[in-house]
This record gives sequence, structure tokens and C-alpha cells, in this order.
Amino acid sequence: MVEGLAKLEARWKRIPKNALINVRAAMEESATEITEEMWSRAPQGATGRTGASIGWTWGDAPAGSFTIGTVGGREYASLKITIYVAGGDAFYAKFHEFGTVKMAARPFFFPVWRARRKRIRGRISRAISKAIKES
Repeated sequence: MVEGLAKLEARWKRIPKNALINVRAAMEESATEITEEMWSRAPQGATGRTGASIGWTWGDAPAGSFTIGTVGGREYASLKITIYVAGGDAFYAKFHEFGTVKMAARPFFFPVWRARRKRIRGRISRAISKAIKES
């Protein structure tokens, strides 16, 4: 009989729950950080609505949104997060992001993601490590 095995098994079972809580918090913090920077970089036209329509949500983005992508998967579907530009402004956001024949690109979506990607992955990795230590 191995001493402390029951205690180890109990701790091992707590890791996924703690990891989910910590990773979820890290993802929310990251999504908020990204959307705030996107708001600040979004083209401020006559209405300024493009920046105001940038957001994030757990799960799928609203219909017709322009999305940066989703993070998450089938195994942990509760961790699927989507950053988007919603509403009618999503149509025009694509023109600003990628440009047109008559307008140069003024990207505000993907450059922010590319600049923050490494930092966000590190934040999520630290959240997992913290969950393991706390279990």
C-alpha cells in the first residue's frame, strides 16, 4: 500500500477544475486587453461606431460579425472565446483592415492580436501552472 495515495488522487482530481477557473480568468483579462487596444486603434470616422462595436464573448460571435478568430475547442467548449466587430460596422471594418482598390489598409484588428499573442499564451500557461500548484 502506498502512503498518501488517496490524498494525491484527490489533489489530481482538483487540477482540471482549478485550471478551468484560472484559464477562464486569464482569457477574460486577455480579451479585455485586446479589445481595448483595438478600440484605441480603430479608425474614428464621422460616427466612431467601428471602435464601439468591437467586443468579445464566450462562444460564437453575433451573426454577421467580423471575427479575429476563436480560441477553444470541443474538449473544453466552455473556454471558446471570440473577439469580433459586430453589426453593420463589421462590413466596413473589413475595408479598414484590409484596404480596397481605392483605400489603403488601416489595420487595427490583426496587428493587435499578433502583438499580444505571445503575452496571452504566457498568461494562460501561468494560469495552468498556478492551478496545479493550488490543487
